[in-house]
Amino acid sequence: MSQGPLGWRHARDPSVLFCCGFGSGFLPKVPGTWGSLVALGIWWFGLADLTLWLQLLVCVAAFVVSIVLIDALQRRYGIADDPAIVVDEFVGLWVVLAGLPNEWPWVVAGFVVFRGFDILKPWPISWLDSYLHGGVGVMLDDLAAGLCALIVVWVVFSAFAQALG
Repeated sequence: MSQGPLGWRHARDPSVLFCCGFGSGFLPKVPGTWGSLVALGIWWFGLADLTLWLQLLVCVAAFVVSIVLIDALQRRYGIADDPAIVVDEFVGLWVVLAGLPNEWPWVVAGFVVFRGFDILKPWPISWLDSYLHGGVGVMLDDLAAGLCALIVVWVVFSAFAQALG
């Protein structure tokens, strides 16, 4: 069960089920990591073969829909950023993966670096997490974590490629 008020008992509500990563956010201890793993599976089997522009369109659509649904959930259940809400991890990870080659070393690196940014929340991610509220605040810090992870993975892989000649 999640640490917040949202849990399996709310799974009949389609907006809860969507925002909680189809139940992955209800799993114990590390809901963000569970949500990211589900997001990785959805990306690998459903989005990875789409063009970059279609993947980005999915990210934008999921981002906007998620903001609206999270705002509604926050009002309905009197919550802020409930740990069970993991749709923000979906969008953040999908942004990283959309910008990387569809090869396992890149995908694993994108996943690991994204989780690192999402957990550690260095600036500016920490600022977004602290000062923005509502659905925008929930979503935007993970989008920033995804963009930061994308940049870091590209820089590191490019540096290795250049060093190896």
